[in-house]
Amino acid sequence: MSSSNAAPPLDPAVKSNVVLVTGMSGGGKSEAMHALEDAGFFCVDNLPADLLMDFLRLEQQRGERRVAIAVDVRSVGSLPLLLPLFKQLRTEGVAIRSIFFDANTETLMRRFSETRRPHPLRHDQSPSSQDDSHRALLEAITLERELLGALRIESTVLDTSQLRPAQLRAWVRDLVVVEGNSLTLVFESFAFKHGVPSDADFVFDVRVLPNPYYDRAMRPLNGRDQPVADYLAAQPEVGLMLSQIGAFLTQWLPKFAADQRSYLTVAIGCTGGQHRSVYLVEALARQFAHHGQVLKRHRELDAK
Repeated sequence: MSSSNAAPPLDPAVKSNVVLVTGMSGGGKSEAMHALEDAGFFCVDNLPADLLMDFLRLEQQRGERRVAIAVDVRSVGSLPLLLPLFKQLRTEGVAIRSIFFDANTETLMRRFSETRRPHPLRHDQSPSSQDDSHRALLEAITLERELLGALRIESTVLDTSQLRPAQLRAWVRDLVVVEGNSLTLVFESFAFKHGVPSDADFVFDVRVLPNPYYDRAMRPLNGRDQPVADYLAAQPEVGLMLSQIGAFLTQWLPKFAADQRSYLTVAIGCTGGQHRSVYLVEALARQFAHHGQVLKRHRELDAK
């Protein structure tokens, strides 16, 4: 048989910008797709992986535009094809980025209970008791994590456990506007009392630093306010912590960039996520502004 019937590769002369939206059911993919559509992306939901290449070739014929494709466990039969396709697309010059939307199991179970939507991997949708329903949902979520594990490793992970829908949409817009192939550095403040972000590559605990919360005048403020910033800047321990975190990142960022990482998330945590962690994130973002692509997130502040 002639090889002329083989599908041609994508044209490297045509610039393609593709965002793959994937992750856990209930993790926030629908909100993400709405945000991408509002940002001007052409969005396709639940595209089987074995149709991905044909779809992208058709898109090239239509001209250059930004495309977002949602692929998840509903297409479980074609999921094993995704990772090889990633490598092929990158070889063909396609700027494809995969964002994996995740949340802790407790949050996922609560979301399914609140919406009363069935999990796509639950075979028995009419269990005999509430305990059976709880067990069936937990088993479905556990299986889904196993099926998507390899895809999660290859993706930029966004933990939505503590995010409101509006906050999630804003963070997605921040991620997709970053252009180029260099490493994007993300600094994120958070409160330990609400849990550590599961998408963090590095976590620094700054609860040992002096706390402005105990000053009644500064308690209602946050780390971006000048009185709090002045107070923390005057503390020798804060300066030492800042310089040591900065030195660590300066030492290792080139290694991560050489490893072709797209994003590196550095999470800074304090008790309430209002003062110390916020101040350090702002200071580190300024310190590494020369890096080129730097994003700031304040999980607790942004949620207000």
